Amino acid sequence: MRVAAALLAILVTTLGGASAAAGQGSFEVWTIDQSNTPGTASGGTLYVYDGPSLAGAAASSATPERIDLGGAAEELCLERTGTAPVRPHMLAFDPSERYGIVAYVATGHVLFLDADTRAPVECIDAGAQAHAAFSTPDGRSVIVANQNGKLLQRISADFETGTFTLDPAATLNLATCVTPSGAPCEAPGLRPDNAPICPVSDSSSRFVFVTLRGGGLFVVDPQATPLRIVAEYDRDTVHPNGCGGVEANGKMYVNSGGGTAANLTELDLYAFRLADFSASPSPPNTPEPLVVLSDDTSADGDAHGMVLTKHGRYLWMGDRGGSRMLVVDTTSDELVGEFALPEQSAPDLFGAAPSGNRIFASLRGSVPLTGDPHVSMGSTPGVGVFRVEQGGRTGTFQAIARIVNVDAAGVDRADPHAIAVRGG
Repeated sequence: MRVAAALLAILVTTLGGASAAAGQGSFEVWTIDQSNTPGTASGGTLYVYDGPSLAGAAASSATPERIDLGGAAEELCLERTGTAPVRPHMLAFDPSERYGIVAYVATGHVLFLDADTRAPVECIDAGAQAHAAFSTPDGRSVIVANQNGKLLQRISADFETGTFTLDPAATLNLATCVTPSGAPCEAPGLRPDNAPICPVSDSSSRFVFVTLRGGGLFVVDPQATPLRIVAEYDRDTVHPNGCGGVEANGKMYVNSGGGTAANLTELDLYAFRLADFSASPSPPNTPEPLVVLSDDTSADGDAHGMVLTKHGRYLWMGDRGGSRMLVVDTTSDELVGEFALPEQSAPDLFGAAPSGNRIFASLRGSVPLTGDPHVSMGSTPGVGVFRVEQGGRTGTFQAIARIVNVDAAGVDRADPHAIAVRGG
C-alpha cells in the first residue's frame, strides 16, 4: 500500500488496496462541507462519491451519498464528551481504510467513522481546537494538531478492534516546551506562534513533520512519551502556515502558505532528505531543507494542499489564492510547469484516483469559515476534477461537482475543505 500525505490539511491520502465498501477496482471520494447544518450551530455534511462518477464532464451531475454530521455523529460526541463538535475541517483514513478520522477545528473533537457503514464509532475531545488528526502509517497512533491549544497530542489507536484512547502523557506543549538545543519552543523572532497546523508522518512512522502558524517547524518522534522533538527550525528557515506534506524519492516535501491576518500571502515549498534524520536530536535548522520554490511577493499567492501523481514522479501544489496548480519534478526538485484553474476556484486540499488518471480537489465557498477570506474565498464550492496528462507533468481542469448549503436568508454557505480518496 502506498501512502501519500495530503493535510490534511496535509492531509494523508491512502492509495492502493481494495476496500470492502468500494469493491475491487473501484474507489470513493470523500469530502466534507464544514458549514453548519441548516438551522443549527454545528453539524456539517459528509459527501461520499463513487469515484468513477467523477470522470470528465459527467462529474458535474454526480450524485453523492450524503451523511449529516449533525445527526448520529453529533449525538455520539455529546454522549462521549458532553459537548457538540463544530466545524469538521480535516479528514483522513487509517492505513487499512477501515475508519475515517475527522478533526473539528472550532472544537477539540476527533471523530472516528466506520468507513464501510459511515456510522460513528468513537468521539474524543482533545481540548481547544483539533485542526488536523492523522494516523501514522504503522496504524499505532493518531497525531492531533491542537491548534489554539498549542499542543501536539497522541491518540493511541487499535484499528483492528476499533479502540481509540487519548494519551495525556504523550502531549507536547509547544508554547512552553524547550527544544533539544535549549531554546524556547515559542519565542518572538524565532517561532512566534506555535499553533500546530498539520502533523505529517513519513512512511516509516519514525518522524512527524509539524508545521506552525507563525513559522518554523518541528520534526517529532511520534512513538516517544511525551512526543519528542528531534529537529527544530525557525521561521526564517521554514515560513508560516504550512498545510501540505507528501513523501517521494526519499524526501519529505512541506510547504508554507498564507491565510492569516499576520501572513496573508505566502508560497514556498521545501524538501527534506529523510536519510539525514535520526533519533538523536539535530542542531537548529539541520538537516537543512532544500528550498524548491519560493514566491512571497505575489499579491494573492497561497500555497496550500499538495498531492503526488502516480508513481510519485510529479508533485502538484495548489495556489489557493492565485487559482493555479504548480508542478514539481520530484527527481530534479525543479518547477516544471503550472496551469491555470477557473478564476476564484480556491483549491484547498487534494486526493488522487488510484489509477492515476484523475486528481480531485476541495473547492472553497464564498463564505469561508476558516482561513482569511482574501485567500480562501471561492465562488464554486464542491469537488474539482482534473485530468492528469503527460504522466503528471501537466493537467486539465475538467468539471466541478457542486455542493450547496443555502440558509434561510438565501445565502449559500457551503464551504468544502476536507477531501480524501478511499479504495482502489
